[in-house]
Amino acid sequence: MAMSDKMPSAVRIALVGHTNTGKTSLMRTLTRDGRFGEVSSRPSTTRHVEGARLIADNEALVELYDTPGMEDPVALLEQIDALVDAARQSGESLDGPASIARFLELPEAEGRFEQEAKVLRQMLASDAGLFVVDARDPVLAKHRDELALLGRCARPLLPILNFVRDPEANEPAWRDALARLGLHAVIRFDTVAPERDGERVLYGKLATLLDAYRPAFEKLIASREREALARRGAGVHLIAEMLIDVAACRLRVEADASELASAIEGVNQRVRSREQACVDALLSLYRFGRDDVETGLLPLIEGRWEDDLFNPETLRTMGVKLGGGAAAGAAAGLGLDLMVGGLSLGVATAIGALAGGGWQTLRHYGDRLRGKLAGHQELTVDDAILRLLALRALDLLSALEARGHAAMTPFKQAAEASADWREGLLPPSIASARAHPEWSGLFGTMALEPEREAVVGALATELGKLGAAGA
Repeated sequence: MAMSDKMPSAVRIALVGHTNTGKTSLMRTLTRDGRFGEVSSRPSTTRHVEGARLIADNEALVELYDTPGMEDPVALLEQIDALVDAARQSGESLDGPASIARFLELPEAEGRFEQEAKVLRQMLASDAGLFVVDARDPVLAKHRDELALLGRCARPLLPILNFVRDPEANEPAWRDALARLGLHAVIRFDTVAPERDGERVLYGKLATLLDAYRPAFEKLIASREREALARRGAGVHLIAEMLIDVAACRLRVEADASELASAIEGVNQRVRSREQACVDALLSLYRFGRDDVETGLLPLIEGRWEDDLFNPETLRTMGVKLGGGAAAGAAAGLGLDLMVGGLSLGVATAIGALAGGGWQTLRHYGDRLRGKLAGHQELTVDDAILRLLALRALDLLSALEARGHAAMTPFKQAAEASADWREGLLPPSIASARAHPEWSGLFGTMALEPEREAVVGALATELGKLGAAGA
């Protein structure tokens, strides 16, 4: 490849605009780093230029620079206009970049207009700028003066309308004002809840403005889409692992009432802990923390059980019915195998009733029923609880996919997951797990057999289809 045909180095993009419009928020969302900079409702939070790189396939493709907000563009524009007039009177002609460079040589660039100077220096050093607008703000003269100043840097400028999903957003007014200034290519990109294809549209527009960098933007788009698919695949696999782990759980206990009650609570607690582990893994996968989710949506946080997995009200809220395979009272959500659970008889009476069925019943149910007649019970987790586990995890996954890393408030439950997990037949993989208690790690080390991995993979594929249909 000839030297002139080589792709330039990483494209440099400055994020510019008025104070408190969401520039740092956009940085957080594009870098998927909720810890970048400081996001606050206080004005002028960012006081210095901060940068980050977007990397694909170990190659830095884009450099983003978060700049301070312009605080007094009206006065600064007047001063630069005065510089241009003075130069003209002395026979010198200053174009846009030259007028900005002349201002940056003045003492005021280190004093009164220090913040504006930082922005303009970065614009001159960048290949393009993203002008971030808080769409909730009214269009004022200061915004027009900001755009006039940035325009003098002679760099392509792409306006980004932020917070467009807020009811107070006035997107039409901003589009009209920008069009009057000759800025017709405008992106709507809500940093709190970005559109699923938001990044693709953003980088596609930048590729149009900076054609020399088109290969870099196309490579970045492809990389981001691969990452999103890989994250979702890993997410549904984590959920499938949890469901198989819980479905396979089978615990034999004595039929004594006190031991049975203790065993039931033990299983409940281990299932809660298993769900919490899945939640933590999903949050980590999407680079969020527990503080990003409302407490009520998490299984157990600091001992609060208001939305407890085994609370019948939780099942009702999620539209899951506690079926005949669940034991009553303290065993809600746990089956005493699939025979004893759901009967309105006491344990001893239930065993007697089963025994009355004779040898035909014994032959049909085999060793597990013989264990019951010998005074043993086998606890399994009921289908209703498996449905609830799947629904809560899928809802969390959907919420994580739709959340930007600039969001400041904990998110609530996402849109409802597929009705199949409420009322339809459970996938065959659940039945397969029921027959293999060695596949569960709730009470010890699970058997990592190829057959188990195949079942987990099949269930993950099924979950992925449901999520894709609801997206």
